[in-house]
Amino acid sequence: MRPAALLWLVAGVAQAQEPRWFTGYYQNVPQWSGSNALVSGGVSDFNRFRISTEPELGDFSFELAYEQVLTLRENEGRGLFVGAVPSGGEWLDLQWTLEESEHVLWQHRFDRLRVGWAPTSSFRIDAGRQAVSWATTLFLTPSDPFSPFNPADPFREFRAGVDALRVRVYPGPLSEVDLVVRPTKTAVGEELTALGRGLTTIRGWELSGWAGVLYDEAAGAFGASGSLGPWALRGEGTLRDQDQDLVFRGSIGLDRRFTVSGRDLLFVLEYQRDGFGASDEEDYARVLESDPFLRGELQVLGRDEAAVQTSYQLHPLWSLAGLLLWNIGDGSALVSPSFAYSASDSAAVSGGLFFGFGPSDLGQDALVPSEYGIVPATAYVSVSVFF
Repeated sequence: MRPAALLWLVAGVAQAQEPRWFTGYYQNVPQWSGSNALVSGGVSDFNRFRISTEPELGDFSFELAYEQVLTLRENEGRGLFVGAVPSGGEWLDLQWTLEESEHVLWQHRFDRLRVGWAPTSSFRIDAGRQAVSWATTLFLTPSDPFSPFNPADPFREFRAGVDALRVRVYPGPLSEVDLVVRPTKTAVGEELTALGRGLTTIRGWELSGWAGVLYDEAAGAFGASGSLGPWALRGEGTLRDQDQDLVFRGSIGLDRRFTVSGRDLLFVLEYQRDGFGASDEEDYARVLESDPFLRGELQVLGRDEAAVQTSYQLHPLWSLAGLLLWNIGDGSALVSPSFAYSASDSAAVSGGLFFGFGPSDLGQDALVPSEYGIVPATAYVSVSVFF
């Protein structure tokens, strides 16, 4: 097929030239999913090819990352987690669709396009599309105001870039002041975010807080992470002025690494309370029409949600993992067992299943019967090659 052939040609040229200042990867994800009244299932094949470079010239640095995403699909359904290039309503138009039809979706974009200046070790300024993360918790991160991700997405290799002007000052080795100005264009309209964040470490605890204007409204947040004995404790919360109402969003989590039969077992537990989320199945209509949802701010739809992840290293090359997302309000849950294999220093293979549990019948009383009950059974395999 013409799109796939061109994608492989670009990959072949990049590998043949082998410029030392370029890095990249190719990812292929065959996927099968069932179908229901809301989701068109079937077979699809997702391909991502990405190249990036970060040259430096004196006090100046540059970052560029370009990727093509090609999905071959049985029907127009894009699957649960793959088939679309992520977009957060960025100001710069750096994403394009090359072909979209019943069986083909081919897109490309610049995910990084940044120039930076650091005249000293305690000051730097960056402008353009770049990765910015202010998260404290690991999965459910309501206080990260820039590019939240789907916590069930198993294909995250890079955090999506945002268009921003960023200034960072380092008063000391354990402290940082971070100022970010970001314009956005979403389904809500053109809005401005201008936030300042301070971070420091005191007696082994990392403390942070930010405040300013988020999507044209006043907002503030706090975060803390440290240890309680062998357990790591993380928490974050934000207060938002949304249409003259004060809304709280927050999460708290515990994680710990155990040793079982000489191998590492990692356990993560998180709980989120989100004032923007739906309290029950009858509240989904409001959430799906809300500004936070239309902007892409929500990772999950429920007001009260929990996430549990375990991972175990069977062998230096093999690991097993399990993920549970539980919507406490409607009682539905998403369960995902998975595996990962390190095939070589430059190749990785992973795979898994997704199962949704909960009400799935469409009725007249609720637009969505439950958040995870409508998720059909899904199976995938992912092969990634880095260069």
